[in-house]
Amino acid sequence: MSIDPALLRRVLRTRFGHDGFRPGQEPLVRATLDGRDALGLLPTGGGKSLTYLLPAHLLDRPVLVVSPLIALMDDQLARARGCGLRAEALAGPMSAGARAGILAAWGAGRLDLLLTAPERLEPDGPLRRTLDAHPPALLVVDEAHCLISWGWDFRPGYRRLEGLAPRLGVPTLALTATATPPVRRALVSSLPLRDPVRVELSFRRPNLSFRTRRVASPEDRWRSLRRLLDAVDGPALVYASTRGDVERLASALRARGRPSAAFHAGMSPDRRAEVQRRYLGGDLDLIVATCAFGMGVDKPDVRRVVHWSPPDSLEAYYQEAGRGGRDGGPADAHLLWHPSDLPPLRRRIAASFPHPVRLAAAVRTSGPWPAGASETARDRFLDAGGGWGALREAARLRRAARRRLAAVRRYLHAADPLDVMLDWLGEPGRL
Repeated sequence: MSIDPALLRRVLRTRFGHDGFRPGQEPLVRATLDGRDALGLLPTGGGKSLTYLLPAHLLDRPVLVVSPLIALMDDQLARARGCGLRAEALAGPMSAGARAGILAAWGAGRLDLLLTAPERLEPDGPLRRTLDAHPPALLVVDEAHCLISWGWDFRPGYRRLEGLAPRLGVPTLALTATATPPVRRALVSSLPLRDPVRVELSFRRPNLSFRTRRVASPEDRWRSLRRLLDAVDGPALVYASTRGDVERLASALRARGRPSAAFHAGMSPDRRAEVQRRYLGGDLDLIVATCAFGMGVDKPDVRRVVHWSPPDSLEAYYQEAGRGGRDGGPADAHLLWHPSDLPPLRRRIAASFPHPVRLAAAVRTSGPWPAGASETARDRFLDAGGGWGALREAARLRRAARRRLAAVRRYLHAADPLDVMLDWLGEPGRL
């Protein structure tokens, strides 16, 4: 559709209170309004949500947004309603009547925007049947890197997005703040995006500094964490890789007189919501969390993010460290590590992505699966057909996981960790 620039500026001012677009927003808005596919790589805090909220005011049919986490959907839903859109979300525990009411509103044209998780898009499910009968004007895949990062393992429901937009006959807008060049290429081919408009901005944040510290022992790791938290002037966030570590660290910090709370997926939804509410509201200035805490959490004044141990990938680390300094004020990210941290990461890769030759032997002989192989890896392989195509995909995934771990290792040993980070993530202008 041909859009009058004056109309765009008027909607931007009256609905969002802005006199102008932030970098990268306008070409993505125009692409969606013109019916073009688009890929937007915008930095954290760069205003990604406006690139679909503004078009939702102008398009003649509603916008469908696929989002990975309930916390993120809650934030997006509040923003959509705050700018005057008729918006709903299919997320979390809901009664059958509530779900049916939302889908009926979509079919009757009483919604401008609907948020959902990829798992709701099962082929014969109620949402897919509603979309087949009443297609959206636009499919938005928010945090689009999750399709590639999680689609074969943690969240296989993401594979349902592949080819969905062409089948519905609608354009796709893929948005992310963190995607390496291979992930960007995979997104274009997997969704697929047809001759997309591409906006890839720098994700460097000058206010956020990155540091690593090699610890000498478990006691040294604990002392280092205490020193970092004692020295911070403002809210802080500690990431640990397991629920057990999260609980132990939060308990030890409280025993030492530092108010803190644990946050992980093993806690009840009500308890997680309470911890998050206190943290965002300023009643609590320290959370110890797993990766379950992150996307959708917009606390602007976090001054320090500490990782208790190395992550599985630099992409995940950058997302989590990026919780710091969202208000533009100075913040820093610290990663504590010891050489003994790396073998468990290698074992996780071996379990999630077994050697393809061993997979082939198991299929050929109907023998046992490779020792240590996870059930998810087995199910993923069998779901892909168990043939040569599945073996090639297994080999590709294993190589990619090993490359991610090698990048983490380079980061830990680098004199300038940020330089390694930007090279790996494919900072625009550095390729």
